[in-house]
Amino acid sequence: MQDSITKDARLALDLALTIRHDGHGGVADDLTDPAGLTAWVRDHTDDLPVPAGFVADEATLAAVRDLRAAVRALFAHAVRPGAPSPADAARLMPVPEAVERLNTAAARMPTVPVLHWADDAEPVVHPRPLPEGADLTAVLAQAATAFLAGADRRRLRACHAPRCVRYFLKDHPRQEWCKPSCGNRARVARHHERHKA
Repeated sequence: MQDSITKDARLALDLALTIRHDGHGGVADDLTDPAGLTAWVRDHTDDLPVPAGFVADEATLAAVRDLRAAVRALFAHAVRPGAPSPADAARLMPVPEAVERLNTAAARMPTVPVLHWADDAEPVVHPRPLPEGADLTAVLAQAATAFLAGADRRRLRACHAPRCVRYFLKDHPRQEWCKPSCGNRARVARHHERHKA
């Protein structure tokens, strides 16, 4: 992924990528328990307004997993006419339900628009949470909403290398895979197919 993507795009992609190839031909889920979510959130403290020492509970885990299912369904919708990630292609929720879940989660944290205007730049508006504090699921939902409504969405692709289940942002016109190792696996698989035939 290129470094110039927005914070919202990075958070939305990173949430979707908590479902990944496990290195053994299967799919791994980084959010199977509260400890997994706690570790993921602590890896993203620069982008998430969580208190120091954040520890996830079962309710937060369930809410984030529910949101992730909606985000992955909307990613699958966004990459059309391309195929979605094989990790959940057979069990994607309907788009209207995914949109409703995303909007409901985003509404859990009211925000106010805050204008920033440096002398040498265009004005920019950033939402700021109201003083009651931030809701993790709402922050993630708002990031996913901003990403899906933004220009970066057009670069979203599902990686179709053997065993890969990732989504990625296409950095250049010829990019087909999320990372070089996936490209290598795809080329090896094509080579074996040609020689088998």
